[in-house]
Amino acid sequence: MSSSPEPGTTVTERRIAVVTGASSGIGAATARQLASQGYHVVLGARRTELIDDLAAEIGGTGRRLDVTDEASVAEFVAGLDTVHVLINNAGGAKGLDPVATADLDDWRWMYETNVLGTLRITKALLPALIASGDGLIVTITSIAALEAYDNGAGYTSAKHAQGVLHRTLRYELLGKPVRLTEIAPGMVETEFSLVRFGGDRERADAVYEGLTPLTAEDVAEVVGFVASRPPHVDLDQIILKPRDQASARRNIKTG
Repeated sequence: MSSSPEPGTTVTERRIAVVTGASSGIGAATARQLASQGYHVVLGARRTELIDDLAAEIGGTGRRLDVTDEASVAEFVAGLDTVHVLINNAGGAKGLDPVATADLDDWRWMYETNVLGTLRITKALLPALIASGDGLIVTITSIAALEAYDNGAGYTSAKHAQGVLHRTLRYELLGKPVRLTEIAPGMVETEFSLVRFGGDRERADAVYEGLTPLTAEDVAEVVGFVASRPPHVDLDQIILKPRDQASARRNIKTG
């Protein structure tokens, strides 16, 4: 674990933000954004060497986290008695197969990571978020949580389920000092497609060829804006897409 609070300031004296999937992409950009806004950021990811480096860069704390593992989640949240912001960012896609040839292992991974992973870490930190007196849960879903598209049933099903989990919690926490925001991005150029296609760089790069996608920093800036709102303001759901994309099925390449 790496910890580098500002000189003369302990972690408990600063507002605490937890970011899952913080080793790269939207998670890493969000960690930097929240640190720039004065939060002490606790970064969680499986690739500890990356989060340790990022924690040192932003003066945060890096802890190993596998959201698919109950014991890992329990170890990660130990000692986090008060948390002001939770960013549910860990997730991802595997494969792009039609239902007829669906890989059940890929589906299981997507459900474990996107849905049950979000459930595990949110459930574990709810008491700490309520204890803060002004908690905020931001769940990064996708426009795939709102739409379906050809060959994407595994990912869209998982993201729909993750979105409904988050939206249900909005009802269940009504009256508690916790706000909830769902951010549903369209095409964002990160490691997302590289993971989806099993490390096939050429195939991953082809997804964004000929158009200008969002960047991880674009999404992180929106997260930062949400986190800067006063306690009575809840930005319930935010959809953002690049100009070159109209929906999950239509962009300037597909027409």
